[in-house]
Amino acid sequence: MEDNKEKDTNLPAQPDSSEEENAQPNKIKLKGRFKNYMRAPLFIIILLGAATVGSFCMDYKAGIISALSLIIYSVIMGTAYNKIKPVVIDELVNFALDYGQVQRSMLQELEVPYGILDEDGNLLWANAKLEALADMRPAKKGIHNVFGELTTDHMPSDNKKVFYDVSYHDYIFRAELSRISVEDFSGENNLIDTGGKNNILIAMYLFDETRMRKYMKEIQEQRLVAGTIFIDNYEDALNSTEEVRRSLLAALIERKITKYMQGFDAIVHKTEKDRYYFVIQQKYLPQIQSTKFAILDEVREINIGNEIPVTLCIGVGVNGSNYAQNVEWSRNAIELALGRGGDQAVVKDHDKISYYGGKTKQVEKSTRVRARVKAHALKQLLEGKERVMIMGHKIGDVDSFGSAIGVYRAARTLNKDAHIVINELTTNVRMMKSEFENNPEYASDMFLNESEAMEMIDLNTALIVVDVNRPSYTECPALLTKTKTIVILDHHRQSSENIENAVLSYIEPYASSACEMVAEILQYITDGVRLRPAEANAMYAGLLIDTNNFINKTGVRTFEAAAYLRKNGADIIKVKKMFRDDLKIYKIRAAAVERATIFDNEFAFAECRPEGVESPTVVGAQVANELMNITGVKASFVFTEVKGTIYVSARSFEEVNVQLVMEKFGGGGHSAIAGAQLTGISVEAAMTQVKMQLRIMKNEGEI
Repeated sequence: MEDNKEKDTNLPAQPDSSEEENAQPNKIKLKGRFKNYMRAPLFIIILLGAATVGSFCMDYKAGIISALSLIIYSVIMGTAYNKIKPVVIDELVNFALDYGQVQRSMLQELEVPYGILDEDGNLLWANAKLEALADMRPAKKGIHNVFGELTTDHMPSDNKKVFYDVSYHDYIFRAELSRISVEDFSGENNLIDTGGKNNILIAMYLFDETRMRKYMKEIQEQRLVAGTIFIDNYEDALNSTEEVRRSLLAALIERKITKYMQGFDAIVHKTEKDRYYFVIQQKYLPQIQSTKFAILDEVREINIGNEIPVTLCIGVGVNGSNYAQNVEWSRNAIELALGRGGDQAVVKDHDKISYYGGKTKQVEKSTRVRARVKAHALKQLLEGKERVMIMGHKIGDVDSFGSAIGVYRAARTLNKDAHIVINELTTNVRMMKSEFENNPEYASDMFLNESEAMEMIDLNTALIVVDVNRPSYTECPALLTKTKTIVILDHHRQSSENIENAVLSYIEPYASSACEMVAEILQYITDGVRLRPAEANAMYAGLLIDTNNFINKTGVRTFEAAAYLRKNGADIIKVKKMFRDDLKIYKIRAAAVERATIFDNEFAFAECRPEGVESPTVVGAQVANELMNITGVKASFVFTEVKGTIYVSARSFEEVNVQLVMEKFGGGGHSAIAGAQLTGISVEAAMTQVKMQLRIMKNEGEI
């Protein structure tokens, strides 16, 4: 009984009998159709009054009789009205109170936790379920004390319902909040008018979704994730091992992979000697990601006399609409991992792509088989087209220009109408371009700008993209939509942004430059390709600049390409003279080096301020190269501001993979040469962001 009394005190106050009696005559009024019904005798009296006036007009005696009848009727009805009205109102009030009591009783026993709040989120009334849930007693207690998610800012400000996810201990609820008004209740009552004020209250329902969320989580965790594992240097690793140990090496690799994946209840199937497919439940994927795919390091550490470490590529597809889509995404991910140089894992989740690993120095392939295959495929494509267009990346550098010149010569050798798309040029590229302009050996339309190329390109045109594989970085992205025959020749690692529907893609991250790749293709594409001296100089210049005078990413095939170009007439002294700088640029570089600072005893940071220089980003890249000559520096980062954009040039001797660092800022490149562009911040802020990222990556072992 005491509990019931206590609960009753939480309900809206009920007027006592004395209050009802005082309120009935004055404060409580009838309204609506019932009010009109109670006024019906008055309407009859008015009608009889009009009839009495008419009777007087027709007959005096009849009028007197009618008047007496009207007076008697009015007295009777007035007396009856005054006596009946209080009784009727009393009955209506009692009905309303009884009806409200039924409603309150239903709310009190409602299985859904329900409460009434004021506009500040204080609890005014709670039903039994809400009290039992959180031991809440309405005493101006803020609801946020129990559900921290429901602060005053979360209260509804208009008539729309709002929904929030709230938690209490082990329960998860969906809270539904809606504004209500006391006047709204009286508005629904068509019998009496209480004269109440328009007070704003908030109704709160709590719907228990604990089980549903639990089941949804279980369903999500039990979804199947598709993965592919590819040993990207299987043949090279075996060939570097003694013949008697090769079978042992293969067995160790398989055992490592199988044991690792079985630790996550995976189904692993070996489909080829160097390829595995696996299936795991999605709940295990975060565990694998948290270790950054430790299997990459475990396999790399296998050493039974193999001179080349074994490296893997892993592609994972997750959260597809069905398992078949996950399988397709895993294939896309493995291709992306291979295009980025291998020794890494790529997870594709819709448009979100995550990278893990990629720290190993890329090893140059000893065979040219792939270059020969790609050259023959390129020849077949070009022979089926009337016209060839070649374009590199925006603000084309020497490597982009040189590789475009090499492809131009291949197309002309096949008797195709060829053009190179160029808009903006750096100083060094402009000097090389002048060798071809106004030259009777070359067509006047050899070089086209963007608008000219858009007018000329059609479906019978082969578009060859060199030194870039991101569509937004190309000289003219619109050209990619004008033809279906697109070829990519590039040496940069792929990112999540790539050119779609390319019929031929030759991307080799281990290559030093695009010019090196084109030089190899020229040797296989057809017999009798002979470069002219100006063309050989342009390609040799690209090779020279991208390797920093044959220091970075230089392998045997790099020197073979240089020898091929030298045999075709490349003038080394002339190329060297092309890149001589005036005194002003020397002073700018020297000033930038003087301002340089060393971060964490191994990273050089500097700001380049090339005021009045035509190619400021080139100067910034030169400063980054200069800083690598400082003892103890493992990587350099130079920041150059041009028209509100911060250009970051990063260099290393492959002790630090600067490409991974620049990818964090939307850039990319190679492990030793990379860059990024930052907008909307100052040079100081950009430096701070890069330093913070370096420290995070060092602590996590990424660099």
